[in-house]
Amino acid sequence: MTFESFAEARSVLLWGTFGIALVMGALVNKTNFCTMGAVSDLVNMGDSGRMRAWIMAIAIAILGVAGLEYVGLVNATESFPPYRSSQLIWLENLLGGVLFGIGMTLASGCGNKTLVRIGGGNIKSIMVMVVVGIIAYFMTNPFPGSDQTLMSVLFYDWIRPAAIQLRTNQDLGSLLSEQNATTVRLVVGGIIGLALLGWIFRSPEFRANFDNILGGLTVGAAVVAAWYLSSNLIIDVDGEQYSLKGFIDNWDFLAESEEGKPADTRPLSPQSFTFVNPMGQTLGYLARAADNAYLTFGVMALFGVIAGSFLWSLLSRSFRIEWFASGRDFVNHLIGAVLMGFGGVLAVGCTIGQGVTGLSTLSIGSLIAFLGIVFGSAMTMKVQLYKMMYEDAGIVAILVTSLVDLKLLPAGMRKLDAI
Repeated sequence: MTFESFAEARSVLLWGTFGIALVMGALVNKTNFCTMGAVSDLVNMGDSGRMRAWIMAIAIAILGVAGLEYVGLVNATESFPPYRSSQLIWLENLLGGVLFGIGMTLASGCGNKTLVRIGGGNIKSIMVMVVVGIIAYFMTNPFPGSDQTLMSVLFYDWIRPAAIQLRTNQDLGSLLSEQNATTVRLVVGGIIGLALLGWIFRSPEFRANFDNILGGLTVGAAVVAAWYLSSNLIIDVDGEQYSLKGFIDNWDFLAESEEGKPADTRPLSPQSFTFVNPMGQTLGYLARAADNAYLTFGVMALFGVIAGSFLWSLLSRSFRIEWFASGRDFVNHLIGAVLMGFGGVLAVGCTIGQGVTGLSTLSIGSLIAFLGIVFGSAMTMKVQLYKMMYEDAGIVAILVTSLVDLKLLPAGMRKLDAI
């Protein structure tokens, strides 16, 4: 898609993102696609339906990105955030994933689900979004009158030294063959994606559940569509072609004034859906009186998901106002939101941002973050269940028993009877 001006290309990016997110928000609400619910169903009831829907979204995203990248229609290597960076921040991915998994369980849903719940009338989720947004913003932006961020104050000095500097980018294609990374991504991505789809559709229950299939298809396709959109916007200037970010990098030579220049160039890179950092971007945008310079892909994605969910809620007559059931409910959501804010930034994404978008790039860091999220959420659910059933049990006994249930410790170490 070639345009004669930066403003036209940027407008297509923003409104195209909103449109894709609108459809995703509506259908996620309709199908009850929920990554926290997927973990809960599997851990508490042995029902793999929604987990298969999540894995289906991952498989579709992997296949779509691998195929489109091979023919030159997606550029996931120069993405924002840099999923394929040669610096593997494995400890941040892991710790952030675990914190996010715990947080989303306490706060009743991941970043995407929080937005969907807002569209459905859930006021609790507005509080969650605001808290996540404040923490995400100050994790990546300095405090007023300072050059320090929450990341630099609380984490950077002790966690960043654990990072591993790789010889190549961290995606499977580059690690297996740096010289033929794109071809290897196509082969490896194809094998992984098709294998996952084969496992998913082995389940008769899943094949019979239209909503689970539609939910997984919608999220996977939306992630691929956003990658395609953000990778194919070109500005033609006297025969020279520039990407959105390339145009900004040469703004002083190509533009006649500063009018219309975005405040940050990074959100103009190829990207797809993630929802923690965009919550911070949205608060920054609103705090600056909706200054167009701070309007980004992430902000439009957030608005789109809420609007789509709201429209479906009206059409299905499911819109209803929800408030905290008790003081304890408020505290749980507040703690969960805090953990989601810290965890989502450390992990470089959420259940969609790393669990689908990041994995679509075949990034090792995304896989680590995904596993951390699932573990954090599953452990939290197990601990909550055992605390409820064994009120006098010690925390060590509960933790050990929970790990046994998750098959991470041998059965002989069990301290409490299985529930």
